[in-house]
Amino acid sequence: MSSETSLQEEVGHLHGRLAWARLPGRGPGVVFLSGFRSDMQGAKALALRNHCAAGGRAFLRFDYSGHGESAGRFEDGTISDWAADALLVFDALTEGPQILVGSSMGGWIGLLLANARPARLAGFIGIAPAPDFTELLMWPAFSDAQRAELMDQGVLHLPSAYGEPTPVTRALFEDGRRRSVLDRPLSLPCPVRILQGMADPDVPWRHALRLVDALSHGDVRLHLIKDGDHRLSRAEDLRLLTETLDSLGG
Repeated sequence: MSSETSLQEEVGHLHGRLAWARLPGRGPGVVFLSGFRSDMQGAKALALRNHCAAGGRAFLRFDYSGHGESAGRFEDGTISDWAADALLVFDALTEGPQILVGSSMGGWIGLLLANARPARLAGFIGIAPAPDFTELLMWPAFSDAQRAELMDQGVLHLPSAYGEPTPVTRALFEDGRRRSVLDRPLSLPCPVRILQGMADPDVPWRHALRLVDALSHGDVRLHLIKDGDHRLSRAEDLRLLTETLDSLGG
């Protein structure tokens, strides 16, 4: 059933630059927000696509500028740019209540989107969410030499376990400070579910506690996976993700 339904998926480019794919269906819809240097073809996005297709549920995934199939250079982007992309796609391609699912950086983007469109939220799922990761996770881990290179040269190339070195820019960090969300109470008018691996080398599980502490709404649940890594893309992780989505109703 899922393979037949998924053939009905619409695909396109918004304003000729942002790649997207959408399944029509019942609401509340589901919007997937991918991570830093990730895209809409990842295991979590496709697992959610297939799950929503099987249940006849509306689902949207897309690529930020400089990511995946969208136009632009990755190193030219900032949190503000990618949040603006998310808002543009959300407004143009969704209707009614939506459940946001944000993976890693997508959790930060999702919180910014939630703040911009609170009346449209039916739920929020963070998968190893990484709000404020530039300031709270990356910057403290840099050596003095790395910080100097970033500030002087404007770019720093970091080794990556997922492929080519990752270019991070001074603009990314300066913008990230301006778009921080954990320095004040966060009020999301919907259920919040957080899935976090305790063996995550990129986003320590205690970072999820910072987010839980910042959330002022009462319906917040944190699920810690003892042996879970950052990607949380194993079969059991994907099963937990879809079960979590189903638990939010709709």
